[in-house]
Amino acid sequence: MRPTGRLHLGHYHGVLKNWLTLQHEYECFFFVADWHALTTHYDEPELVNEYALDMVIDWLAAGINPGQSTLFVQSRVPEHAELHLLLSMMTPLSWLERVPSYKDQQESLKERDLATYGFLGYPLLQSADILAYRAGQVPVGADQEAHIEITREVARRFNHIYGREPNFEKKAEQGIAKMGRKQGNLYKKLRKSYLETGDLDALETARALLQEQQNITLGDQERLLGYLEGTGRVILPEPNALLTPVAKMPGLDGQKMSKSLNNTIALRDETDVIADKIRRMPTDPARIRRTDPGEPDRCPVWNFHQVYSDKRTREWVCEGCTTAGIGCLECKAPVIDAVEAEVAPIRLRANELAANPDEVSNIIAEGCEKAGDEAAETLRDVRDAMGLGWR
Repeated sequence: MRPTGRLHLGHYHGVLKNWLTLQHEYECFFFVADWHALTTHYDEPELVNEYALDMVIDWLAAGINPGQSTLFVQSRVPEHAELHLLLSMMTPLSWLERVPSYKDQQESLKERDLATYGFLGYPLLQSADILAYRAGQVPVGADQEAHIEITREVARRFNHIYGREPNFEKKAEQGIAKMGRKQGNLYKKLRKSYLETGDLDALETARALLQEQQNITLGDQERLLGYLEGTGRVILPEPNALLTPVAKMPGLDGQKMSKSLNNTIALRDETDVIADKIRRMPTDPARIRRTDPGEPDRCPVWNFHQVYSDKRTREWVCEGCTTAGIGCLECKAPVIDAVEAEVAPIRLRANELAANPDEVSNIIAEGCEKAGDEAAETLRDVRDAMGLGWR
């Protein structure tokens, strides 16, 4: 996540609630994308530094558990930059120019100078972020699938160019021998079935078999995956997009909640601030007077009821609004209570963490060390494949 300001309910419902679920299901890496923030805010370095710490505090306060996930800062794991550089040597320029968000962001951020090498190359840096950890799944919205697809293409191209190491078949056979006679024979049988008849069930079974092996190294496992599929060694596995639920948290004006639109409720907003923001929300323009009936679908407050209110409350709102039985302030009262109930424990925990920055710094330092160890393993294989393993 790019550090561009304190987090708000849009971040919580659109990203963090999904992360809270994923951290119990996968080995997760969550990082502060401070280099990515510089692609559009390179002239505001002081804000990037300030927002980075604030963002980690908000993650922790929302329930991200450093005991279950790895939290780190991108710029403190230099392997990201090295992998980005190495991948740039073999990535066609046209691949970067065709990424949909490249032209879209140039159009939407006209006030900023985005004619930079860093902005053009940010999709490849994202690919490096993913491939450094050989990630199997990347949680993204549908509008970000193009970034995962270019990452898959980069990995595929890398493996095609560099995966054919000397004596590849001989080393693959040596890896099979390490599996033991029974498991090795099963692997050979499944490989033959897939390569000769295209049996996809055999392919999946063989992949699962390799994942279970304890007697082979990670390098052997990747080599045998490539041997299985009739290609070279899979040095950089192709990740899959793990589509996240569509965010349903609108802004105070009915548009997408965004800091740039000044329509947010921050996760650390105080009780009176939350109440004031919601009371000031625009409503159905047809309700000029208290006695005028309204239409909930035309009112931004109704969007909040869709997120926070139960069926009974929503029925009460519909009945009261369309018959002028309730006023707009009455309609907003349950929303104020529900938002405050959600934000209060997050705000309390965030304030505690903000008062103890050393605790947060230690969590980040431990996460950076773990992430660095993981990325270093990938870089060793990448350097070897590209003829740089001599150093």
